[in-house]
Amino acid sequence: MTDGPVRQQIIEKLTQAFAPDTLEVIDESHLHAGHSGWREGGETHFRVKITAQAFADKMLVQRHRMVNETLASELAGPVHALAIKADAPAA
Repeated sequence: MTDGPVRQQIIEKLTQAFAPDTLEVIDESHLHAGHSGWREGGETHFRVKITAQAFADKMLVQRHRMVNETLASELAGPVHALAIKADAPAA
């Protein structure tokens, strides 16, 4: 897993937007070498696992939209693919 500038930007934006209880941002670019959207150096394919109160009472699609909207500039630029697991804290 890399700790590059795109990953750090994702962490900062999600932290500011959602004040998560837990947050994991995993660069999975190495798993997609040679596939569409992959580039040398990575930071093209990410998996986000986030738990935040902001997702309480939201349907899965709403949670994903919230994350996608927060990361719109990254998704329009360097990030080719983003897998999201967004949960509310257990009651």
